[in-house]
Amino acid sequence: MSTSETSRYVRLRVEVVLEIDGPEELTEAAVGRIDTDEFMPEDERAHARSAVREDSAEALAYLIEPFDLVSEVPGIELVQASWSSEEVDYDPDAQEWDLDEEDEVDEDDTERV
Repeated sequence: MSTSETSRYVRLRVEVVLEIDGPEELTEAAVGRIDTDEFMPEDERAHARSAVREDSAEALAYLIEPFDLVSEVPGIELVQASWSSEEVDYDPDAQEWDLDEEDEVDEDDTERV
């Protein structure tokens, strides 16, 4: 049997490096999202506001929604998602950031360049 006949699940890995050129706007957007989250308990809301005001990466994590990335794709249903955000030292000239270099690919993975 081929992989398409035996598996309905695909793990999609995406790595994105963003430059934050408006940290105040980012923070305020994150605080706005936290304030309007109807499912977040009030004690967690206070902690979340504090975290996004101290860390731009934390603010970004509150604004990114994996469902939004795939919600318009026909024929799929998002069954699980996780994501994280962290500040990194970025040097576009460093070899580790070379997007043209192929990453190691497992036998079961498909890489699209």
